[in-house]
Amino acid sequence: MDKIQKNLLEQVAGLHEVPAGAYSIRSNGTNAGRNSTANIDIVEKKDKPGIDIIIKPGTKNESVHIPVILSESGYQEMVYNDFIIGEDCDVTIVAGCGIHNCGVDTSKHDGIHTFHVGKNAKVRYVEKHYGEGDGNGENVMNPTTIIYCDENAQLTMETTQIKGIDSTDRITRGELKAGAVLEVRENIMTHGKQYARTEFEMDLNGEGCSANVISRSVAKDTSKQEFFSRINGNAACAGHSECDAIIMDESCVTASPQLTANHVDASLIHEAAIGKIAGEQLIKLMTLGLTEEEAEQQIISGFLK
Repeated sequence: MDKIQKNLLEQVAGLHEVPAGAYSIRSNGTNAGRNSTANIDIVEKKDKPGIDIIIKPGTKNESVHIPVILSESGYQEMVYNDFIIGEDCDVTIVAGCGIHNCGVDTSKHDGIHTFHVGKNAKVRYVEKHYGEGDGNGENVMNPTTIIYCDENAQLTMETTQIKGIDSTDRITRGELKAGAVLEVRENIMTHGKQYARTEFEMDLNGEGCSANVISRSVAKDTSKQEFFSRINGNAACAGHSECDAIIMDESCVTASPQLTANHVDASLIHEAAIGKIAGEQLIKLMTLGLTEEEAEQQIISGFLK
């Protein structure tokens, strides 16, 4: 890999070298490296672009890295990845996509990730999106995540997009069975004329299952963000959706949470807050010697953690 590709890998997956364990690195639509282990098998799909990640039941304390990088201006792709996680697993999956675009054409990565999480399994999924370039071409990413959690399964999703993505449409949908737990943490920052849309819909079908969705975002300049969440309580369950946004300059933020209870013991809550940085916060930091710009950055960094 060249210097640009190595930098993209570091940005989206924290990789400085080939990772230990299972991994699949995709670069400009081709396989740039792949490794399976005794417990984690990575198989290329035969009917469409993408891979199957098959994790054996009982696998503990193992990880798999599946980053995607695009460094050819104008390259566009659609990828399908399926995760089959066996019962009683405890694993970490690190994904993400980085785009370097120094041309005038649009570079685009669309991906559909489908999770089948087995009974009593525990999964941490980390996904980062990053874009860069000195040309006039746009960087576009449209990730779709589909989730099926069996009884007492746990899935924690940490998604981050804080730089260089001109347009994104982020969709997450799924179903939870009895006792299953879903935790989602989303961090987004937009600037310039960028646009980010999040759509989340979850069916809570099993007794005692729960979903907790927290989105934190910052909108600068004339960028636009939209957040839509729908939680359907179809059993004795718990659901919580929270959208907190900082709005700056001439940007626009829309938050539209929706709850539907189809069971008398469905406990559902939503929260949404949009506002500017408080003046007293800026003044306090500036009295410590920071400039106004440095104070703003400090507040934003803390907010998005």
